[in-house]
Amino acid sequence: MARRPPVAQRRAPPKPPPAGALARQARSRRPARRRRGAPRLPRRLHGPRSAARAGGRVRLLIVLPGALGDVIRALPLLGRIRRARADACLGWAVEPPSAPLLAGHPWLDRVHVFERPRGARALVPFLRRVRAERYQVALDLGRGVKSALIARASGADERIGFARADAREGSWLLATRRLPPQGIERPKLAQFLAFADALGLPPAPVEFGLAPTAEEARDAAAMTAGLDGPLVAACVGSSCPSRRWFPERTATVLRELRARHGASAVLLGAAADAPFALETLRATDGGVRDLVGRTTLRQLLAILARARLVFGPDSGALHLAAALGTPAVSLWGATSALRSTPFGCERLTVVGRAPCAPCFLRDCPIERVCMRDIATDAVMARAAAVLAQ
Repeated sequence: MARRPPVAQRRAPPKPPPAGALARQARSRRPARRRRGAPRLPRRLHGPRSAARAGGRVRLLIVLPGALGDVIRALPLLGRIRRARADACLGWAVEPPSAPLLAGHPWLDRVHVFERPRGARALVPFLRRVRAERYQVALDLGRGVKSALIARASGADERIGFARADAREGSWLLATRRLPPQGIERPKLAQFLAFADALGLPPAPVEFGLAPTAEEARDAAAMTAGLDGPLVAACVGSSCPSRRWFPERTATVLRELRARHGASAVLLGAAADAPFALETLRATDGGVRDLVGRTTLRQLLAILARARLVFGPDSGALHLAAALGTPAVSLWGATSALRSTPFGCERLTVVGRAPCAPCFLRDCPIERVCMRDIATDAVMARAAAVLAQ
């Protein structure tokens, strides 16, 4: 057993501080008392920082770097914030694919683009630009750890995110406040608007604030010149192969719409969809123009604004069409129509039935049986109803 040191070498117990010092320490640890009649800063979009530090103006950052469809469905949240706080400084952290949609948007003051493919070389200057804005509130709409870390690194004192049940990768741990659980089947647009509820903002109409510029409208007119009759846009691609329909069925719908309604069509999609588009084009009998991989995002917007009708599987292009007021017939199998149907087009959905649907898989191991269940007659019925109006 170790021997105890001599009494002279033992440490004397610390002397208790004077009673007055204890009282001062206790007072210093208490939260500052809010003056009677002063607004509750963090909870009601008045900003948790002082007016001097924030420049007397609420500064709010939306963090949603990802998919085009998600960015589009978050625009009504942006509009609701802008309606409630016309003087606020509103920023958005986004990645390059969706950035052109936000550039010059009338409701936004700042667009922070994170060039993720460049890695750390882009991350440091990106975060420096975000922090320089001194945001007070960050809304993490991204659910994953990437968007949560951006919100945390922004320096915002108030960070609102999804509940644990709706988040991934532990991202909910970085939020200072979380929404109530939203549930997997609640429409994403409504889930995003729940952030406005958390901020105590009044209800507002669902608006997207999107429209082509005059130059973009001229480009779209030139790209569709010579196509007579009502213009139909077939959006043939999707970010996940499991969501795609089939070239021969797409061509059948286009042939029928031309025969019955005199419609012309454009094929739209990314460059990776070119083989699908070529196979579709070969199965049609004229009046179809292949624009797959040949449009910018802003040109796509302008073409969709010109169209009378859009149809295709779950994709960002369908959400863009609906945001512009163009009816969108959407085809569903691997993903949930309840959660993701384009806004205002709920009656134009066609859902393929399968025991495993919706599976939310990127690649289907059983040859997309849910999408094979979608017959051309069902698509034609909804498309014809739109063109007959």
